[in-house]
Amino acid sequence: MALELTELHDDFGAEIAGIDLANGIGDALFEEIELAFNCYSVLVLRGQTLDDDSQIEFSRRFGPLEIATPTYANTGEVTPIGRVSNVDADGNKLPADHTRVKYLTGNLMWHSDSSFKETPALASLLSAREVPPEGGDTEFVSQRAAYARLPDNLKAKIDDLVVIHDFVFSRGKISEDAVTPEHEKLVPPVEQRLVRTNPMTGEKNYFVGSHAHLIAGWPEAESRALIEDLIQRAVRPEDIYLHRWQPGDLVIWDNRCVLHRGRPFDADKYRRVLHRTTVAGAGPSLVAG
Repeated sequence: MALELTELHDDFGAEIAGIDLANGIGDALFEEIELAFNCYSVLVLRGQTLDDDSQIEFSRRFGPLEIATPTYANTGEVTPIGRVSNVDADGNKLPADHTRVKYLTGNLMWHSDSSFKETPALASLLSAREVPPEGGDTEFVSQRAAYARLPDNLKAKIDDLVVIHDFVFSRGKISEDAVTPEHEKLVPPVEQRLVRTNPMTGEKNYFVGSHAHLIAGWPEAESRALIEDLIQRAVRPEDIYLHRWQPGDLVIWDNRCVLHRGRPFDADKYRRVLHRTTVAGAGPSLVAG
């Protein structure tokens, strides 16, 4: 079957209608979804009644899953499901000043999931279980479209650069103690290729975000100036797709070329529960691109 696609933005993103993932899909249909993922970078499927098992099963069609999730730093869990939530395991809503809720405010910065890992993520799949009636949206931008807009001299300048991504650096913007010493040992700084190429389409993008700290071999001031310039070129208001969550939404995005950030909501007033699976990349970006 041909996918029922509705484009979400002039540069990227598509909504897919008419598919019920909970009932399973065949290989041919998945190949169409995978092609759409590589071409559109962000896919939205509404009305998906997924539980954790069905979400994991579908996510694994894209590749092996990461198992160390954001909950690791807070609860010690190691699971393919990451809870992006202000609700604890017993169903109790946590106050906005709770340590776990404050930790998640790091998601309000433009970032690519797992760019701080030696093998950065391929895809994230976020399933909406409970959403607030206002706030808590997620914004997406395409670093592929941003790269295409760069002048040729800047493309040439950045083509062979390597960026050091550092989780402790990004979470340090929240507070100095956002990352425990034990967790810090698990996430040492890593090098990532600045310009990456999609192996299916051949399209290039740059790869920055909140975890991107320094350009390898460059002074800090020049590094920060270039990284911030590239981020700002990607996140102009007209380049943003804003997703307003509905229960049952599944959003899939390509971490190789997409930046995203959560938007605030009143965590003292509303509950928000989203479950995320993250698909590991093919290998270190310095090797796999």
